Amino acid sequence: MRDKTQANSAAPGDGLVRAGALVFFIGAVATLVTVAPLFLGTTPFPTYMFGLSMLMAVGFLMAGAGVLRSVAAGRRQARSGRQFPR
Repeated sequence: MRDKTQANSAAPGDGLVRAGALVFFIGAVATLVTVAPLFLGTTPFPTYMFGLSMLMAVGFLMAGAGVLRSVAAGRRQARSGRQFPR
């Protein structure tokens, strides 16, 4: 029996995972830009750039929340399909 879910349909939490990956990537680029002057011997960037580096952690937490939401939806679906009359 084939699963009724389409291969390209969005499951709960997929949007959070994608958004978290994007925010993580932006934070990773900000981290590289912030750390580069320390190795190149130039003047460091302003303090707010270090704050932008925290986007890596925010993106990681967003993606983790998306994964947990997807797992919870899968467990709910499995539980509802597994209930048998006693």
